[in-house]
Amino acid sequence: MVTPAPNGSVEEYISRSEEDTLRIARSFAQSLKPGDIIALYGDLGAGKTEFVRGICQYFHVEELVSSPTFTIINQYVGTFPDGEEVVLYHVDLYRIKSPKELHDIGFAECVMTPDAIKMVEWSEHADQLLSLPHYAIFIDFAPDAETARIIRITHVKPEKVH
Repeated sequence: MVTPAPNGSVEEYISRSEEDTLRIARSFAQSLKPGDIIALYGDLGAGKTEFVRGICQYFHVEELVSSPTFTIINQYVGTFPDGEEVVLYHVDLYRIKSPKELHDIGFAECVMTPDAIKMVEWSEHADQLLSLPHYAIFIDFAPDAETARIIRITHVKPEKVH
């Protein structure tokens, strides 16, 4: 996981099931707004896609939310509780191996879209683009026991740009 700048806050949760992960994600989603970037870190099967499903549940996304391992970027349309529409991008960089591939898929443009919420799995493949001076949320999924996971959420505020 990227080590975020010290100008943020950290929350930590323990998930013992898929339903726990979905519940934590739905609660977390209440604070999201267009422009937010959520960088997800963790091994295969750690719960990243399940967390994205929970966020999409909060925003009443009607499509089936699945990992975009082969399509790389999925776009969903959801709604805030007040009925306002929101676009959510779900990006899976598992198969990306170089900065050129990131460029070819339009990753920088996707991440910089100001009117969408972006959720990026396997963010370590794009750390250089996620360390730009903007607001980001880093979520790390780590095993805590055979059936439990620690979900660590770090909110990073932008550095002042001179």
